[in-house]
Amino acid sequence: MMKRFILVIIMMISTFGIFSFTSNTTDAKRTSYASYYHDKFNGRKTASGEVFDNSKFTAANRTLPFGTNIKVTNLDNGKSVVVRVNDRGPYHSSRSLDMSKAAFDEIGNINHGTIPVEYEIVD
Repeated sequence: MMKRFILVIIMMISTFGIFSFTSNTTDAKRTSYASYYHDKFNGRKTASGEVFDNSKFTAANRTLPFGTNIKVTNLDNGKSVVVRVNDRGPYHSSRSLDMSKAAFDEIGNINHGTIPVEYEIVD
């Protein structure tokens, strides 16, 4: 009897856990930190196959599809910019976006390596 009860509890927890991961959160706003690409990456290929250009408004994200446009807002000053995802990264657990220098400079100060941001998918 006890084994059956424990099995039912485990199944319920598993079901609710799967449900939480499959809920549609693609339109949700997310907060994190953003950094910008060093100039040494200019001219190199991105994960999408596109040649990187620090003067364009692009960004890297680990999970969003290539070509996704996202609005990035600096939480310190309220300034926003729209960037297109064309690369994978950043590979640092505390950041969700690596932005081109031009995009970062539009909403933040390039003398600071990272800024707190909110970002959301736009059409």
